Amino acid sequence: MRKAIALIFIITGYFLSAYAQDIPAIEPIKGTDKIMIFAPHPDDEALGCGGIIQEAVKAGADVRIIYLTHGDHNQFAFIVYEKRLTIRQNEFIHMGEVRRKEAVKAMELLGLKSENLIFLGYPDFGTFAIFSQHWVKAKPYRSILTRISSVPYKSDFSYGFPYKGEYILSDLKSLLLLYKPNKIFVSHLADVNGDHKALPLFLEVALADLRNDFPRPKVYHYLIHSVGWPLPRHYHPELSLLPPEKFDQASVKWEQRILAPEEVHGKYQSMLCYRSQTSSSAFYLLSFCRKNELFGSAPEIDLFTSPKSSPVADFFKQLSSGKGGQKTKKAAAKPKPEDVSYRIAGGNLVITTKKRQELDRRLITVLYIFGYSYSRPFPLMPKIRIVTKYNRYKVFKEGRVIKADGIGIKITRAEFEIRIPLSFLKDPDFILVSFRANPDTLPQDALSFRKINITKQKEQ
Repeated sequence: MRKAIALIFIITGYFLSAYAQDIPAIEPIKGTDKIMIFAPHPDDEALGCGGIIQEAVKAGADVRIIYLTHGDHNQFAFIVYEKRLTIRQNEFIHMGEVRRKEAVKAMELLGLKSENLIFLGYPDFGTFAIFSQHWVKAKPYRSILTRISSVPYKSDFSYGFPYKGEYILSDLKSLLLLYKPNKIFVSHLADVNGDHKALPLFLEVALADLRNDFPRPKVYHYLIHSVGWPLPRHYHPELSLLPPEKFDQASVKWEQRILAPEEVHGKYQSMLCYRSQTSSSAFYLLSFCRKNELFGSAPEIDLFTSPKSSPVADFFKQLSSGKGGQKTKKAAAKPKPEDVSYRIAGGNLVITTKKRQELDRRLITVLYIFGYSYSRPFPLMPKIRIVTKYNRYKVFKEGRVIKADGIGIKITRAEFEIRIPLSFLKDPDFILVSFRANPDTLPQDALSFRKINITKQKEQ
């Protein structure tokens, strides 16, 4: 039996490695590179970029790692690690200090010094709520477990700052201006973990604010949390890491870096430094220690305010030709009936999705829209969530239900369409949008956040 299982792994590894060879390589790290790696929690930098870090250290590049949180919300991991229930406020801060020490040890093993690591200390499991609800006039976010609303770690870059969006944004901008990186590695917008989604959203806004201060760096997105991925679990250095199957028909362009055997081992050793996490989740975490590291990003969508333009058709043509993603055996994906399209018509953002006929009118959707304007500070822009149920809807602005005139929904047996006035979004220059439907038949392109650029032209 064991021999049969071993043979299956060998055969599987062969075919996976062959498939992985079709994924293009990222640009090599140079000694002149200035690299910033943004980690939602301590251990994400090793999971997604352990090989990159080793390559950068060998090349002599300047590397900085920015930790958004201390990961102090993972109560289950600490119960397993410390074998006791943690419920007091100071115990959660203790958890965060443990993970900080683990990060320092792990990165020193990969060749970095503690001065290369910058901890912000914002709330684990709370930064997406901050991005979508807690700005300017809103009260600071209050962490569910720690029950505090400002950064509690005295040695952190952001010590004492309230849990509000403008403070996180200001911190990221300050660090970007200080180091002016030319390459950035950050979590993926399709990640199902809230902190992993929030960090690239904050980063996108920060880079837009700093567009005139230094050249825009190349941004690589690493994926950590995706349901049922990666498989098989546990440590398999002989296997390659492949994109989740749900991305097969998405427009994500994947790139990879191949790790030398000693780099895979170094990444493995660095992960073992995170004992507070591997005590309960080694089977999952160590499955990222493989022959390669993956980085993927979706192309931006360009829309125009002129009703005569047809950017949606051009976007779908790009998907079906494979130009929007890697050319592999599964890359030539045609839009499925459930695909989502975006267009501008009559001063409205129009989002349309095809439905399966058996769903009839029984459709529930959740839409997040975050608009950015080059002439209006982002903290003052509306952060919108629209929840629809059949032909009714509720609009939330920074977490509160509001009345919103001009929003329209049209449902047929074949399509669902929602129209949102651009004036309601304060006439943004680009939007960050995510669209989810239940039953969940939408492609990964819609479920993850996408950047949609809006070129403003006069209506004809």
